[in-house]
This record gives sequence, structure tokens and C-alpha cells, in this order.
Amino acid sequence: MLQTSSQWQAGAEKAPSSSKGDDAFVSIILPHYNDLDNLKVCIALLEKQSFPRDRFEIIVAENNSACGMDAVIEACGPGVRVIHAALQGAAEARNAAVRESRGAILAFIDSDCRPEADWLRNGVAALAKADLVGGRVDVDVADPAHPTAVEAFEKIFAFNYRRYIEKEGYAVTANMFAPRAVFDRVGGFRAGYAEDLDWGKRAGKMGYSWVCAAEAGVSHPARRNWSELTRKWRRLAKESFVGMQEKSGWRLRWIVRTLALPASAFAHVPQALAYDGEKGLQFKLKAIAILFAIRFWRFREGFRLLLG
Repeated sequence: MLQTSSQWQAGAEKAPSSSKGDDAFVSIILPHYNDLDNLKVCIALLEKQSFPRDRFEIIVAENNSACGMDAVIEACGPGVRVIHAALQGAAEARNAAVRESRGAILAFIDSDCRPEADWLRNGVAALAKADLVGGRVDVDVADPAHPTAVEAFEKIFAFNYRRYIEKEGYAVTANMFAPRAVFDRVGGFRAGYAEDLDWGKRAGKMGYSWVCAAEAGVSHPARRNWSELTRKWRRLAKESFVGMQEKSGWRLRWIVRTLALPASAFAHVPQALAYDGEKGLQFKLKAIAILFAIRFWRFREGFRLLLG
């Protein structure tokens, strides 16, 4: 069953603190599923934040990993709260952690992200400029000297965080800050949807504003191969398909959008050619090749979902 904002149940006991500045108490919300190695790195970096340690808690929502709760608790260490999120999925895990949290501010991050030392301080400070904050997301490759074609594509196209925040009105949940009061009014993340896009759009419709905080940075590992990339896009396509069905004339809308996917790749070629993070033309050509390949794959996947 899909969760609506009206079904959101906020937690009862919260820290009686401001939602602005270093005097605010912050809850870092971190879902986890089968990713112990990255989780350990993320927790270690969170423990080294420049934000006062007595002003934030870390809540890991363990989402039925094969290793079990005891292994996750051991990986996190004594300073982290680990809860069991029984309902499967990142949206449900984040909601479970929020319900157990106490902070006046919620800081969202993923278990495979590497936060910079000032990530929390800068993200919280940016809330003075707007109701909601989205931070910078960089993409890391395993071997910068020899990136795969999929890594090149991810490096250029995976997280256009500034456009998401400033043009499309949402932030990825890998790096998002929200006052609890705002989050509770908007409601929890909805399972089955692209939860960050869906939540951001709902917040925007309620009149809440976003600001991009490039100084609040995290890095995220790139997908390395075609299997990892299509696994990601299969999930995104399904979420988009579910969301489309809420709109009038959704079948025609879906068909038109799916038909446009192969040709739409041409519009993004200039973005790859103008990318200044890597100097080599070969890197950009690799990314462009994957760009066209994944658009054709999404074209087929779009009609598979419709006909299935």
C-alpha cells in the first residue's frame, strides 16, 4: 500500500531546541541495506563533523540486511542509534528513522555517501536562507586514472544537484536538510515513488522554498558497470511509472515521454562535451555512448512497464 502524506505519523518526543544554527539539535537520518563497508566509512566521517557532537544524533534504519542487526550495530559503534525498519524500501526506512528521532532539524544522507567535515554545519546554517536545503553531491570513481564508461556517464550525469534544487524544486535524499516542523507538515516519504522528487514537489506545493548549499558536500560512488546502472534505472522507471498514473491522461503522457527518450539524448551531448571535470575527450565520448545506450534501454523499459 502506498503511503500518503495524510498517513504520516510524527514521533511524539522531540528535543526542545531551535531549528536554526549551532544551538539546534539535529537528527541525521541514514537508511541501510546490505552495505556494511560503506556504512562504516560514512559513520566514521559523521563522527568527525565540525558541528558540535552533543548537538546531533545519528540514527541508522536497518532495513532487513542479510548480515542482521547485530552486525550493523557493531559496525556503527556505541555513539549511533540503530533501529529496525521492518517495511522494505528506502522511503520506509527513512520514515522509520524520523519517527524515532528527536531533532528539530533532520539531515538526510545515504550509507554509501562520504560527507565532508563541514557538511552538517554548512547544511544547518543554510536553513537560515530558506525553508529547505539541498547540498552538493559529487561522484567518485574507483580508479580515476581508468574510469569505466558507466563511471564516466555517472560522473557527468548522475547528480545534477543544482538543477534539481534550483530548477526542479527538490533535493536528493542523499543530501537534504529539513526542519522537523516542515517535514511533519509535508508528511513522510511515499513508498513506491521517486521519494525525493515526490516529497520535494509536495513541499513546493505547500509554499516551502529550497536553497542550494554547495558548501554542504558529500561524495557518492559511481555505478561501475551496465548491470549496476540498469538496476538503478529499472527502479527509477518503476517509480516514475507509478507517479505518472496519478495524472489525467497518464497513458498518453507515458507513451509520448517514452517515445521521446532516444532522441532526447542528443540534447544532453553538449553537457558532456562542456564538462570540465575531466580534460580527455575519450572520457566524454564514453559518457556519451552510455547516454545513448541507457536512453534506448529506458525506451524499451518504458513500454515493457506499460504493456506488462
